[in-house]
Amino acid sequence: MSAKRLLFGLMLFVMFVPAISMAQSKHRYKIGLIDLMLLKRQKLGAITLTKELGADGVEVDMGGLGNRPTFDNQLLVDSVRAQFLAKAKELNVEIFSLGMTGYYAQSFCSRDEYKQSIEDCIKTMKLMKVRTAFLPLGVQCDLVKNPERRDSVIARLKVAGKMAQKAGVVIGIETSLSATEEVKLLKDIGSKAIKIYFNFSNPLKEGRDLIAELKILGRKNICMIHATNKDSVWLQNDPQIDMQLVKKTLDEMKWKGWLVIERSRDATKPREVKYNFGANTAYLKGIFQE
Repeated sequence: MSAKRLLFGLMLFVMFVPAISMAQSKHRYKIGLIDLMLLKRQKLGAITLTKELGADGVEVDMGGLGNRPTFDNQLLVDSVRAQFLAKAKELNVEIFSLGMTGYYAQSFCSRDEYKQSIEDCIKTMKLMKVRTAFLPLGVQCDLVKNPERRDSVIARLKVAGKMAQKAGVVIGIETSLSATEEVKLLKDIGSKAIKIYFNFSNPLKEGRDLIAELKILGRKNICMIHATNKDSVWLQNDPQIDMQLVKKTLDEMKWKGWLVIERSRDATKPREVKYNFGANTAYLKGIFQE
């Protein structure tokens, strides 16, 4: 082989190897953590810890809500937001979602000023190029315990859906309803920008079939998944979840996206962050990114 042809071959090798490596690093399923559960709510350290624990990304919270008209959100401050984006880029950790967890305790279905909080979240999403937000309906808007609030929930989610669709983002809601009822709820809302942020623990604590619930909801209705159960044992030791079957089901559904670790902490050491989230991250990566 001539020296010129050898040099040309080496050039091709150098050009294509990075491309191959990059393609192999793009997994169908990504494993995410939550800054709130890492005890680092809207703190830069959550990004560093996510990298240390081997997860692919982190959901950053919008901050507390309380009696304020909107979230205590520092990410709208240009200098603060720039630090988060720079640290995420430096460590190759994706900020994949913004969490409106203030609505766990506050009432999305009855607060007068709910629009401002949604607007602020969507504005932050656009500035940070985050496509999905998490909105729990929480205790006061639990549609199983408070079915009379359904009309209010639907009306407000229609408004939020129009805002999100205009901005090109998605809001993932978590409810206590069965999958069948969630499909009906989404139909009544009628917005492609409102989807379900599915949580394994919801059907499991009510004795419903986790696999059946996933199939009923279907690929298009699920934007993200809280791939954990209640705090008791690590995922790998949880007799309620056959994770291989979950993966097989999601594969057959052709679903792809973020599997987010919320709980499934060892009940004997619930505040040992690295111990719990490190183990669950490693386990999910072993199953879904093999």
